[in-house]
Amino acid sequence: MKFSIVIPLYNKAAYIRQTLESALVQRDAEFEVIVVDDGSADGSSEIVAAHIDNTGDPRLRLVSQGNAGVAVARNRGIELARGDWVCFLDADDWLHPEYLRQMSRLIDEHPHAEAVAASFRAVDSSFRMHAWPLPPAHYSIITDLPRQWMDGIPFFTGSIAVRRELLARLAPCFPPGETKGEDLDLWFRIAEETDIPLLAQPLTAYRLSVAGSLSSAHDGTPPPYLGRMRARALLRPPGDPRRASMLRFVAQQYITLARLEAAGGRRGRAIELLMQICAAGLGIKRWWSTLLMTAALPGPLIYRWQSWREQRKAV
Repeated sequence: MKFSIVIPLYNKAAYIRQTLESALVQRDAEFEVIVVDDGSADGSSEIVAAHIDNTGDPRLRLVSQGNAGVAVARNRGIELARGDWVCFLDADDWLHPEYLRQMSRLIDEHPHAEAVAASFRAVDSSFRMHAWPLPPAHYSIITDLPRQWMDGIPFFTGSIAVRRELLARLAPCFPPGETKGEDLDLWFRIAEETDIPLLAQPLTAYRLSVAGSLSSAHDGTPPPYLGRMRARALLRPPGDPRRASMLRFVAQQYITLARLEAAGGRRGRAIELLMQICAAGLGIKRWWSTLLMTAALPGPLIYRWQSWREQRKAV
């Protein structure tokens, strides 16, 4: 068996059937699908169980746990995985039928890589999933993920496959109890261990603004992974280019949080966030523009500007 697809499930009855079907129709690949139900109360797990009962598909497994959070659910799926490679699919997202076949090709072409990825489509919650035509395949190699992420998000949780041996070395892979950036924490740690071949084909779909999704909450508090990334960066030699890109990435995230705080009228908190990354921020134009925005512009105008920027990056 080559791939294990791990699906954490919590109250996604409206989407899990379609998500599950997209995983099970993968072409020309050996795989298993592990659904870890995290205490759903809306009938989500019953939908999966009914599929197993009706089809007897041996590739599909359902395990249940009391509600412990998405990180614990994903970690449990990794522990149960029997594939050489592990993929992650949230219960409201979708895989193109070609996803695993193309990941297999990428792995064969880059045998020393410990992670491979593909690009994705961001869609709204009403989008009807279908196997869209794919553009010609070409790939690049991600050698500095923080720098590339600042230029544009190259992949997301549902479009990366990781060698199970690497995940075992990084365990616990997803920090238990965290729900903000717990996936980014792992991708950046992986990128510090291996270059990542990236296929420029949208082989997965990511639903935006689904109720209860992990991307839907911002409370102005920096995600814990940023502090850990900064600490790892400072352990690198001063002349290491990855040190600089990691610190710049952390600063950019703080700047975004500062803009959100300013947009909500919390100017004092915005200034506090900017001061926390002052050493790295002084060399970033966006730091200065955010400081000026906070001081001079009304919150609603800042909010409209930041929303427009985020939409451009997401779509």
